Amino acid sequence: MGQMVDFTMEREGLVKEGDKVELKEDQALTMSGMMYYYTIKPAVAMSSNLKKPLKALTGTVVKVEPQVSIYMVTVEIDEE
Repeated sequence: MGQMVDFTMEREGLVKEGDKVELKEDQALTMSGMMYYYTIKPAVAMSSNLKKPLKALTGTVVKVEPQVSIYMVTVEIDEE
């Protein structure tokens, strides 16, 4: 089982469970050091900051949950 990463999505239906997705990695230097954040291409949803980079930039959507004003998307990252 690969690493699970949560993403926030603002509009319904952009991805669904079972979809294969590609990610874009970005970095930000913060007071806590270098942080990594990811976007489901093409700008569908964004992760929170992670302390370590992911091993792969592809994964599978395993869950899409409606929240108050967003959708929480859980992606299982492919293991290389």
